[in-house]
Order: sequence, then C-alpha cells, then structure tokens
Amino acid sequence: MSATALSKPLNRLHAASRHLGSSRAQNLVKESSQIRSRQLIPSVSTMATSTRQTRAPWRNLLSSHMEQTSGYEFTIGTVGYDENNQPVPRVRTCGCRGFFPEVDIHPKSQEEMKQQVKDGGNPPTYESDLLCFTTDIRMDKLHQLESSGHVVEAIFWLKDLMTQWRVKGKAFSIGDPRGEEFQGEKGSREAIGSSLRVKDDYTGSVEEWTWDRAVTKYFANHSPLARGSFKSPHPGMSRSQEPENSALAMGQRVTDLHDPVARGNFRVVTIIPEEVERLDLSNQEDMRRWKWTLSKSGGKGEQSDWTETELWP
Repeated sequence: MSATALSKPLNRLHAASRHLGSSRAQNLVKESSQIRSRQLIPSVSTMATSTRQTRAPWRNLLSSHMEQTSGYEFTIGTVGYDENNQPVPRVRTCGCRGFFPEVDIHPKSQEEMKQQVKDGGNPPTYESDLLCFTTDIRMDKLHQLESSGHVVEAIFWLKDLMTQWRVKGKAFSIGDPRGEEFQGEKGSREAIGSSLRVKDDYTGSVEEWTWDRAVTKYFANHSPLARGSFKSPHPGMSRSQEPENSALAMGQRVTDLHDPVARGNFRVVTIIPEEVERLDLSNQEDMRRWKWTLSKSGGKGEQSDWTETELWP
C-alpha cells in the first residue's frame, strides 16, 4: 500500500460522532493538500492508493452465485493456539455481508440511518473485492487473526449451484470506538483502504465518505434484537456467573445506532483476498476447478494483478 501526505481528515465531516468523541477527533486533524484521483481512499489521518482500478476477474461470478442463493453463510478458518501454545485450526460459520463497503439494508433500517446518521450515511463512493462479515470483539476469532498475522480462509458451499468457493487471504477488523488513535484500527483502515476503488459512476467528493458511517450501516443492517446481542453477557462465560456490567443482558433490543455498549463490541471484518478457487461439480462427468492468484510487483506503490489457472478438480 502507498500512503502519502495527501491526508485531509474525514472526521471534520462527522465531528459529532459518538464513535470517536469530539476531543479525540480534534487531535487527529492534520490538514494537507489533496489530489483528486480514482484511487484515493480517505482515512481520518491518511489517504491510500488502491493497487487495482478494476474488479477482480472472479468477483462478478461469485457475486452472481451469491445472488442466486436464498442465504449465504460461509465457513471461516483461523489459526488458534492451545494451552501448550501449539497452533490449532479453528472454524465457525458466519453470515457473509457481501463486498465491503456496499450493503443493502432493510427500508426500516435505512430510515433509522436517515434519522440518526449525518446525511443518512455515506454516499455510494467505493466498491471492492473484499468479502466481509460482522462479529463481537469478545469472541476468539479476532484475537486469533491478530496472533497469526491475520491469515484467514473462507469457504462457500453453494449446494443449489453445486459449487464451492474458497477464499484465502488476510482479514482485518474495523469499528473500534477509539478510532485511529488506536493503532490497530489505524492499521486496519490503511490495509482495507488500499483495496477500495472509487465507483465508475460516482462524481461526488471522496471527502464525504467516512469509516464511522460505513461501520454504522453494517450495524444498522442488523435487527434491533441482533444489535442487542452485542450487549449480551461475555460469549463463552458460564451462565451461572453474573456479568460484572449490569448493562449486559440477553434479549435486549437496540434502536440507538450509536449505543456505546453495543458499538463498543461490534466489529466489521473484511477479507483481503490473495487466492480464490472455484470448484464446479454441476457436471459430474466434467467437474472443473479454477484458481486465481494475486501477484504483486515489489516496491513502493506496487501494482497487483490476478493470474487465472484451470486445475484438475
């Protein structure tokens, strides 16, 4: 990723954000000149340059397959460590939230966005090839990602299409209430930002887009009861043990999109793909398999491209 001194903070457009707090936001402001480019991705304190201007060659097909299924979950694999500090595999099923930062939300949720979020949310500025899901920071998967260099593998099995998709890469989470004053959040935004692209039909200013509003839209995409799950007792804690925080309880319904407890635990995780495979079993007499590998040329401002190879299944 190429980060330059082209920053002009977005948080002045969202100074009242409960996510950062006004005093913290003011400390992050660093004014500098700007260059309008299709590849400039704004962050609170940095601008990043996308290494690709076009969609990955597999993206449209995967998107089409996802749209043809009634619901799409995928299995997420991470690396954990046991009590002897030995690496062990860890898997779980998560609901895929599509490609960051685009998410279609229910009309009722969109109305909540209009009422509670500046301008009703971000303009349709960016797209990417990054699949994403949401999680609770108190669960083990985020710690596992951080302790293993963010490596991740995700698998879709789309039974109706008799097709399996496998995505390998690095995963980063965003949504920390401390914003970019927390180094982990800053690093995640930079990693994700380098893979965002300005949409072909977008003619507005990239300055109008903020990370906070992007995360808020994913939070709004949950039902009030699902949002309340981020105010439940600590996942994995014994039910015989009372939570130390009285605000934590099961079955809460959250309508405040900036609820400090729920948002404190809520994270959006994006997968930056490095290798993608498609296995097509729809024709048992001629099963087929393809692999796309992301290659990079070294050096500052490195460019990347996908190489497609057909394999024996």
